[in-house]
Amino acid sequence: MATTMIAVGLTLAAAGYAGRYVLKVMKLMQPQVNEAIQTLPKSTFGYYRGGFDPKMTKREAALILGVSPTANKSKIREAHRRIMLLNHPDKGRRTDLWERLLMSRT
Repeated sequence: MATTMIAVGLTLAAAGYAGRYVLKVMKLMQPQVNEAIQTLPKSTFGYYRGGFDPKMTKREAALILGVSPTANKSKIREAHRRIMLLNHPDKGRRTDLWERLLMSRT
């Protein structure tokens, strides 16, 4: 019984020291993480996060495709193709999103 208590105590102490070490390292790495986030392309965080309107508007379609509402047909077609390939149902993506993407091209 005593050996079990000693083993549990040593395990808890080791976990505590490991957690303390991780927290120290995280504080030291914070500037590097912030710098790495700043170097990421802005498009990484620029996707449309809003909900869907019952009827697709030109503005909503442009937001979903990531183009300007006044973009020409070739830019719209290129953005539509790129997003359709990324969100294809055969890759296990959501079918409701696929249907909205189909509507966004028109």
